[in-house]
Amino acid sequence: MTDNIPGIVTHASQRIGVIRVIPDLYLWPDIILSEHPTTHYRTIWISDVHLGTKGCQASALLDFLKHTESDTLYLVGDIIDGWQLKGKWFWPQSHNDVIQKILRKCRQGTRVVFVPGNHDSFARHYVQQNFGGIEVVEETEHTTADGKRLWILHGDRFDGVVQFAPWLAYVGDHLYTVALTSNMWLNSARARMGLGYWSLSQYLKQKVKNAVSYISAFEDAVMQEARKNHYDGVVCGHIHKAEIREVDGILYCNDGDWVESMTALVEHADGSLHIVTWTPPAVVREKKPKRSRLRDAAVATPAAGTPAAEPVSRAATEREENVPAHTDESDKQEASSVIQA
Repeated sequence: MTDNIPGIVTHASQRIGVIRVIPDLYLWPDIILSEHPTTHYRTIWISDVHLGTKGCQASALLDFLKHTESDTLYLVGDIIDGWQLKGKWFWPQSHNDVIQKILRKCRQGTRVVFVPGNHDSFARHYVQQNFGGIEVVEETEHTTADGKRLWILHGDRFDGVVQFAPWLAYVGDHLYTVALTSNMWLNSARARMGLGYWSLSQYLKQKVKNAVSYISAFEDAVMQEARKNHYDGVVCGHIHKAEIREVDGILYCNDGDWVESMTALVEHADGSLHIVTWTPPAVVREKKPKRSRLRDAAVATPAAGTPAAEPVSRAATEREENVPAHTDESDKQEASSVIQA
């Protein structure tokens, strides 16, 4: 379906990036060299970004946001992973850049609507508030250009595990994090071999019968509720499985996620809906020149009669190289200031 979208997958596959050794980046480049033109949509839906986790493909999402514009941007829940941040703080610069980019879109005139999910349920305490131009709502309605009424919600209210066995949901989240970590290391090895991105967790979901049954039951429950409330369709997230299908006149749309599939739901000017899969760019690794041990020894050995140089502290070296020394505490303060904005 994405092959019919002009200028998305074709151009995205031609982008070339440079990856540097950064602890929180295993696959995606932090610098993306791209001449890909900006594509304008009437509406964009994204969800399940999970900022604050190592599995978040923040650089991929940032690249997507840089090359797309829309009249309305819906953030359909689990944008920030409060569950993981409670246990261990993780907030690299790429995650901060995503927040800044969304706020910048607000300032430039894009309407941004945030529908909290179960991982960022703390934001549900601020429903009907406005933060930096971002509207916070429990759920909402969207009317497409061709007149369809779509119900917008995250979808966790239809997850029996989340509603009735929250302790099991936490256990499942931990196991899912382990799978995502394995997925990152696997794709790091695949990138070194020149192979493309492949999602281990998505593969396991498709192969495990119980997971398939769970997804099917979730989709049916959401569509039944949409029909009951006289909507033409529903847009949700939560289960990390992008899909568009129609059953008995009710349109079901799931915009996927940005930890595995890197997908978004978009509406064109004529009201048609498509799933966009943001294809990772080709990865080119910078290779540092090898240094000769004999040369290092010659440099390290002072000439006879030359006074020994004073030791240089690590902080001084960082100042000379203009590399800021980041601490977890400074990252935490910076991220907090952005979120409060």
